[in-house]
Amino acid sequence: MTDTAASHHSELRDEIVEPTIVASERVYQGRIWDVRSDTFRYNGHDLVRQYVAHPGAAAIVALDEQDRVLLIQQYRHPIRHRDWEIPAGLLDVAGESPLESARRELAEEVDLVAAEWESLVSVFTTPGGNDEIVHVFLARGLAPSDQPHAREAEEADIRIEWVPLADAVTAVLEGRMRNGILASGVLAAAEKLRREAAG
Repeated sequence: MTDTAASHHSELRDEIVEPTIVASERVYQGRIWDVRSDTFRYNGHDLVRQYVAHPGAAAIVALDEQDRVLLIQQYRHPIRHRDWEIPAGLLDVAGESPLESARRELAEEVDLVAAEWESLVSVFTTPGGNDEIVHVFLARGLAPSDQPHAREAEEADIRIEWVPLADAVTAVLEGRMRNGILASGVLAAAEKLRREAAG
């Protein structure tokens, strides 16, 4: 372990590392994402790791004028839950930026557009098992989209709720809502509003 006690906390950041890749192969090709197996050299050792190669995603904390956040509940088969989430979608359109994806997903998932957009936080969701990064945006100045979207499969019975941001924070901290992207988004939004209020 490295002693970081003397480091400047204001400069803390994740460090990019580019190890020597000895071999890399796709061991499973899925409909949305693949599984890769990499052999790489790190600290003098050749290591093998399998991981999900993920395109990344954009997510949205949509906040109305009453500081209510829009939450959606839908079925997620791997966890056997209808969990609460914020609107989100894959970065699966070539040439589209994370912000452009966020705008598209807000319209497609909940039929909303937003006049104001700010970057909130970016998170690696499961760094030991995939390379997914999710870019979370704060959207304000909301209005209905003029092009409603049809929803099918798991999205057909999506439940939409406007929840006071403070109540969403409490639900996260009490373990009643456990979606990691939702937790990151609502906690970051609450802190942003606190800083704005403090001037």
